[in-house]
Amino acid sequence: MTGLVGTEGRVMGIDFGERRTGVALSDATATLATPLETIERRPGKRPPLKALEEIARAHEVVRIVVGLPIDLKGEETDWCREVRRAGDELGSRISAPVEYLDERFSSVRAGRAVREIGLPKGEREKKDRVDRAAAAIILQAWLDRRKAAHQDDPA
Repeated sequence: MTGLVGTEGRVMGIDFGERRTGVALSDATATLATPLETIERRPGKRPPLKALEEIARAHEVVRIVVGLPIDLKGEETDWCREVRRAGDELGSRISAPVEYLDERFSSVRAGRAVREIGLPKGEREKKDRVDRAAAAIILQAWLDRRKAAHQDDPA
């Protein structure tokens, strides 16, 4: 099987943070997520939408998946609303649909994955590496769910 129904092209995964935003991209068949980069955000500044728009256009992104920082009770917070505003604005700018995925524990899983790949301690502890890995984990979870849903519902 190549690609997913309704997803012809690259999907961008985003993990918005107050200081850094992790970015990941799928392959052209929307099968595999790969960490791409981390964008720094100065405290008190808006999310880096211009930089994200440039990345999306450069990679011909057709869909955006954004991690939604739901709290441990499963409820949305003020930060969730800001993330939704930023995701919706980015989607509007590049005319792409935006989907949101619960990102609880994605940073913990990303930190664990970065530690397990055997990098020297100084490299493992770089927060930007964890942020882009978290974006890839969020995107891969979304890709895997889409694939499973497609297999369960053959058209």
